[in-house]
Amino acid sequence: MMTAAAHSAIARKDWNSLIREVIDGSWRDPATGKRCEVPFETIRIEETLDGGAADLVAPLKIGRKLAVISDTNTVEAMGRRVAKELKSWATVDEIVFPSNTHCDEATVAVMQEKTRHAEACVVVGSGSLTDTVRYATFKDGRKFVSFATAASMNGYGAGTASVTLANGYKTSLPAHAPRGVFIDLAVNAAAPTWLAAAGLGDSLCRPTAQVEWYAAHKLFGTSYTKTPFDLFNAENDEAEMIRTAPGLKQHSIEANGYLYRVLVEASFGNNIIGSSHSGSMGEHQVSHWIDMFADAAHPGTIHGQQVGVASIALARLHKQLIAMERWPEIRPTKISETKFVSRYGEDIGRMMFKEASKKALDARGAAKLNETLAEIWPQLRTELAPMLMEPDEMAAIIRSAGGPTTATELGLPLNIWRETMKRARDVRNRFSFLDLADDAGLLDDFIASDPQ
Repeated sequence: MMTAAAHSAIARKDWNSLIREVIDGSWRDPATGKRCEVPFETIRIEETLDGGAADLVAPLKIGRKLAVISDTNTVEAMGRRVAKELKSWATVDEIVFPSNTHCDEATVAVMQEKTRHAEACVVVGSGSLTDTVRYATFKDGRKFVSFATAASMNGYGAGTASVTLANGYKTSLPAHAPRGVFIDLAVNAAAPTWLAAAGLGDSLCRPTAQVEWYAAHKLFGTSYTKTPFDLFNAENDEAEMIRTAPGLKQHSIEANGYLYRVLVEASFGNNIIGSSHSGSMGEHQVSHWIDMFADAAHPGTIHGQQVGVASIALARLHKQLIAMERWPEIRPTKISETKFVSRYGEDIGRMMFKEASKKALDARGAAKLNETLAEIWPQLRTELAPMLMEPDEMAAIIRSAGGPTTATELGLPLNIWRETMKRARDVRNRFSFLDLADDAGLLDDFIASDPQ
């Protein structure tokens, strides 16, 4: 139950400054002076949106025959209210999914079937439910809008969807962003606080993702832009999110407001660069591996909780590697299709081997990378240092909000965690310091000594 003090603890009067400017094109990238193109018509963060659903959705002209989709939790929090408000203006079909809905190919097909008569969809929820609607409407060519119910993840405005394929492989697929995202802070602050702590964990991957994306750019010549990170700093939002993080345990509207600004800005970054690199590197591969392969040992935690723990572990790895005065000497990647199939099964093993092979280094590739490292390592260490966050500081921030900071606190057995850290690089063709450490023969010792 939210206290009067929590309601009144709102330092910011306009939660939509910067967000509004990015959408209307008046905010310019400090590096290039160019406007940033994002595919949203509107994003609104307000203390309350009670009674305003029709006025918010109608201007978007997405249709007047709508499916309002919630789950058994979010229908009580906001779904029934949104449907009632929209009925004053549109024909509404209310659809309620189970609270444990996962975004997989089978559920996407069910979503398409249940909403097939609607011109557009209105999703009231977070996480997997939103991704399911996002991907289903993308496949059908329909539009959707999103009413957020918990600050549990940074994907409300993403242009991609995290989908588990029929064979069990979890991947990020092209989809589309919602036409509008609407955030009622009173509703979101009233949600269970562990959900907001998960969103905080998902947001605190910024340092690890930036370090790894930038390092890949310098080592392999891949793309990189500072724009997503400039957004976090344009109005000091990341610092304010950290300052107010303890308030998430008290259902503070102020804390939820700053967290949501960072979550929205992360969505902007995703859309501006056309990928998730600015907010999803090695730490996300760790979370995906847990979801795909922990099986009966999976503790039932959600993505943001796992990303938070993984980000702390990756921050420790980054600190250890960047402290090395001599570059980590790379050896050819040890990779075998036979072992992938044995480890992950015939179908998914061959798929993952194909992806992992794209970044694997043969003798020539390892030699070339060593030449690059020898040339740029001192400068690279200097450039990466300001991007780092101390792992103990990161853990203290997440802990202040009530989130888990170790595998033990997640409820994940230590042997599964160590297997995850060793194998997470298998998940995706995306270079991380897990690859760097493993190919340098340093990862096993790090995993054995890392406190969990």
